[in-house]
Amino acid sequence: MHRIAYLLPEGFQVMALATQAVFELANLMLEQPFYAVETYAMGGVAHASTGLVLQAKPLSAHCRADTWLVAGKLAQQDVAADPELIRLLSKVTASARRVAGLCTGAFLLAEAGLLDGRRATTHWYWAEVLQQRCSRAQIEADRIYIADGPIWTSAGMTAEIDLALALVEQDLGAKVARSVAHRLVMHQRRSGGQSQHSEMLRLTPRSDRIQQALEHARRNLSQSLSVEALAEAANLSPRQFSRVFTAETGQSPAKAVEGLRLEAARLMLEGSRHPLEVVAQETGFRDRRHMREAFLRGFGMPPQAIRRGARAQP
Repeated sequence: MHRIAYLLPEGFQVMALATQAVFELANLMLEQPFYAVETYAMGGVAHASTGLVLQAKPLSAHCRADTWLVAGKLAQQDVAADPELIRLLSKVTASARRVAGLCTGAFLLAEAGLLDGRRATTHWYWAEVLQQRCSRAQIEADRIYIADGPIWTSAGMTAEIDLALALVEQDLGAKVARSVAHRLVMHQRRSGGQSQHSEMLRLTPRSDRIQQALEHARRNLSQSLSVEALAEAANLSPRQFSRVFTAETGQSPAKAVEGLRLEAARLMLEGSRHPLEVVAQETGFRDRRHMREAFLRGFGMPPQAIRRGARAQP
């Protein structure tokens, strides 16, 4: 049996408990129990941010588990953690095989010194704060989850499930993880797997017409996507379209299209083995040199570095 232990601080996010379904379903897929899941809290009682009161096992220095999952709080960055909780966290995780910080649970790992000298992530909104709090760590704000040796961290709440699936894959293989993901009606890995951000979400136009033009662009990235073509998709004149588009998104149509192409190309690089020439052609760049120039502008690194980084992830 592999013992999974959840540590719930006061005011924890309920979504952290949703990850328990991943381990429950893994046991179901195997038709025998592999994971034993337990929940711990200071004093044996945890209060969620929603008001839910959960009975748990009392946390003590004698608790043992193979994997500890530390839940986060909605305002973790604003509230100093209980010093006794941090002391016990350091004690109980010393003998663990893995420790994972779920969302802002990474703040607790940082206070316990577990992120020192490691790569880590958290919800993008609090990544800069975590980096300030934990200068010895390398906080990567654009990751869904990161595994650096035995220390795992995840982005926002739904990314916790991505991390849990990755733990199952490490323990039981891709086939079991894929079956669990299928039962959860989700992808084993997100398309591209890693980014917390979406170019479409970042643009967020106010009007349906501009949204329609962006959807047209996203579906037809390999085409030229001139202002005239986008204006036609939005049922506006080219001049009116350019003015309204810039006003609503803060970008020119050309800049927005390049952002969509960069995102699509990055996802292809991370999730496939297509040659760079094919990736460039499929996402609308003139050639691989043009794509490289766009990557250097947008990401500060060439396409090959993006692909190497993705392959280094578990």
